[in-house]
Amino acid sequence: MDVSTIQERIADMARRYPERGLTSLNRYLTEDWLKAAFGKVRKDAAAGVDGIMAREYEGQMASRLPELVNLAHSGQYFAPPVRRTYIEKPSKSEKRPLGIPTVEDKVLQRAVAMLIEPIYEAEFYDFSYGFRPGRSAHDAITALHHAVMSMGTGWILDVDIRKFFDTLDKGHMQTFVRQRVRDGVLTRLIGKWLNAGVLEDGECRRSEYGTPQGGVISPLLANIYLHEVLDKWFAKDIQPRLKGRCFLIRYADDFVMGFERKEDAERVLEVLPKRFGKYGLEIHAEKTRLVDFRRPRTDGPMKDHKAETFEFLGFTHHWGKTMNRQCYVMRHRTAKGRLKRALCTINRWCSEHRHDPLREQWKALNLKLKGHYGYYSISSNRRQVYAFFEYVRRYWFKWLNRRQRRRDCLDWAGYEDLLKAFPLVKPYCAYKLY
Repeated sequence: MDVSTIQERIADMARRYPERGLTSLNRYLTEDWLKAAFGKVRKDAAAGVDGIMAREYEGQMASRLPELVNLAHSGQYFAPPVRRTYIEKPSKSEKRPLGIPTVEDKVLQRAVAMLIEPIYEAEFYDFSYGFRPGRSAHDAITALHHAVMSMGTGWILDVDIRKFFDTLDKGHMQTFVRQRVRDGVLTRLIGKWLNAGVLEDGECRRSEYGTPQGGVISPLLANIYLHEVLDKWFAKDIQPRLKGRCFLIRYADDFVMGFERKEDAERVLEVLPKRFGKYGLEIHAEKTRLVDFRRPRTDGPMKDHKAETFEFLGFTHHWGKTMNRQCYVMRHRTAKGRLKRALCTINRWCSEHRHDPLREQWKALNLKLKGHYGYYSISSNRRQVYAFFEYVRRYWFKWLNRRQRRRDCLDWAGYEDLLKAFPLVKPYCAYKLY
């Protein structure tokens, strides 16, 4: 029986018994299931605390997977600590901690995630988009666009959770999981991952709270946690009590709420910190704000109204006029911080690799351009994407001229001739929102 068939069977059981915890799931945790899980693990990812890369582990799978299955079923599996590293955040003063599990741990985490994901996919709400099969950040932005345009006017509650992955309460997390998963083998493994700890500077640190970002199963656990804390609460307790229309769009721990009436938004803003505090989470007071996003008009009392903007998933969302200038529609442009960070990365790369062969530089730059277009090149963001392309052209010109003597430097006409032989990929619309 293949993976998709088993997952459909589990999903069917979850739909038939929506209030019951499912048992006997570990019987599917076989050697073949782990092989399928390994196929979904990134092969170019960094090594964990054991220093073993995915390609090296692949050559040892025949001997290691049977033992891994036995350890998991018997309860003797030891979850190794994750290796701590840091990545830069848009704010230069902070860095985001990232945990890197071992390859074997990734395989087992992926295998367990593949077993329990169908259960929660049957009950997760449609307004949740982060790290779910068949859903993307673009889908979340599209849903936000349609929700705002259908409402026409309103207030946006832009919410920031302070250090969500570091403050998540493990006790609540395990309670939430056991509501739907009552297989002792799986819940025991999840508990071990939550308490595995972090290896940093040769010292293993364990905390009563949080789960490291970077774990394969962490995004699913985060969705389960916020499904119980936020999504259910919003759908069952908040929406029925409000006077006007409202919506919620969530991508992992990043979410926005929209309200037709200001008084509804203020009521939710008042109770939101209390709700999150009940489960060990904290709303960032400085970064959480109520945005006046009422739609401007070309005439009438809202003619001179200047709506505020807000950021969500790397885009700044704002109102702009249509091509015929007859009315306002919701627009999306690359957030300034994201654009600046992307340009700094390109500039630094061109500096560090300016002595590489020209063809290698050209191929690498085109890959970086395609990656940027793949996310930011959406309808209504044409100007920002073209600005990014133009900056990349100028950065490459600048650093090519700094790898040789002054008398051999390119002028702009010579650079244009070079671009005919090594053309940079021009912007294209990768995703249409409407």
